[in-house]
This record gives sequence, structure tokens and C-alpha cells, in this order.
Amino acid sequence: MKLRVVIVEDEMKSREGLKNLIDEFCPNAEVVGMAANVESGVEAITGLQPDLVLLDIEMQSSTGFDLLEKIPEINFEVIFTTAYEQYAIKAIKFSALDYLLKPIDLKELIQGIDRVQHVRNSGISREQVKSLLENLKTEPGKTHKITLSTSDGMVFLPVTDILRCEAQGAYTQFNLVNGKKILVSKNLKEYEILLQEHDFLRVHNSHLINLSQVSKYVKADGGYAVMYDGTNIPISNTRKDEFLELMRR
Repeated sequence: MKLRVVIVEDEMKSREGLKNLIDEFCPNAEVVGMAANVESGVEAITGLQPDLVLLDIEMQSSTGFDLLEKIPEINFEVIFTTAYEQYAIKAIKFSALDYLLKPIDLKELIQGIDRVQHVRNSGISREQVKSLLENLKTEPGKTHKITLSTSDGMVFLPVTDILRCEAQGAYTQFNLVNGKKILVSKNLKEYEILLQEHDFLRVHNSHLINLSQVSKYVKADGGYAVMYDGTNIPISNTRKDEFLELMRR
């Protein structure tokens, strides 16, 4: 069965261009509606009940996130579109959601639609969107949740539950404060970028640690951090000064 797609995009040329790409190159999808703003987008989504919404982040007077806030129940997949690499992209990655940079790359569009075809009706996207919208709110002291894509599905995890992350080749192993381990098929660099604003520091080529989970620093053997679970994590010479300065703060 073809995916029913709604496009929400404030520029007519972009709307039509995206529709033409889907019509010509995505035989597993059908554009059933298009909208130019939040209000008409909400109307199209609630009326047409699509499987997938291609949603522009920046619209003239509002954002795609505003639209999602107005939908009572998220029962569709979302792929964001944007012309800018900006803070919102980090939030989207934090929730493991898809996005396409404009001008739209055909290969990435096809891959995104194929992915939706495989996960449709799983209910996972609802939790991802919920996590995204919660993370975008700016209440003081609010704990962010990160979405980890594993071989079994998705894990929605408060960042405060992460003790440390360890490189395992092209994979990353998350070590949690409760002793559990989660293996994710993305490299450590990606999580270094996502978590650096949440008191995480890459202290070694193979180790990204939660600074709030450091029990003490030991100068012996070149210097290492002792985590609250008793694990010793080496501190590279190039990161030692930064680590000590952050811990003093």
C-alpha cells in the first residue's frame, strides 16, 4: 500500500518541486495534500490522516514545531525540511528524527520515504516527536531525553541516566548509571556533538563521560577519572586542562 503523504511548505515552488520528485521517483508514496502554513497544515493532516508529513521547519510566521503542538495525536511519521543548519537540527538529531536539507537531495528523499515505509504504524514516531517537543521547551532545570536507535527499536533516555559512552569501532556503547549497556550503530563523534551542551566531555579518543558522574581525578598513570561506578577512564593530555577546568566549575 502506498504511503499517503502531506507536504507542509510555505513556498509554492518548493511544495510543487517536492511533489514532482515524489510523483516521479517514489512509487511507494502518493502526495494526497499540500499546505502553505500551520493552520492549513493542521487542517490537511487532521482531514487526510496521512502516513507521512514532510514538514518545513521555518515558515513565515511560525514553525513546523508549532504545527506539531496543535495536533492532538501524532499518528504519522515526520520528515523535516529546512534550508538552514541550525539549533533545531541538533534537537531533531537528539530525537533520532529525519530531516532533509534544501535543496532536497533526491537520494536522501528516497531513503527517508523507504525508511518510513518500513516503520509505519510502529508508534515509534509518536514518542520521538513527543521527546522533540519536550526538549525544545526551555524550562529551567528540565532534563532532556535522547532517543537511541538500537537493533531492537528505540530507547528514550534522560541524559542524566548516562554515565559514559565508549567507542566500539563504528558503534557507541552507552553505559548507564543503573549498570545497563546500550549499543548504538553511530560513532562516538556524533554523540560528542549532541551531548556537549549537557555536561559531557570527550576526555579520550574512546571515551565520552558525564562530568556529573565523576567521583574523583587521579594524577597517577598519566591521569584518569574515577566514575561513580568505580570505572577508571583515562584522560588524554590534550583534554586534561579542559577537564580539570570544567570540574573546578
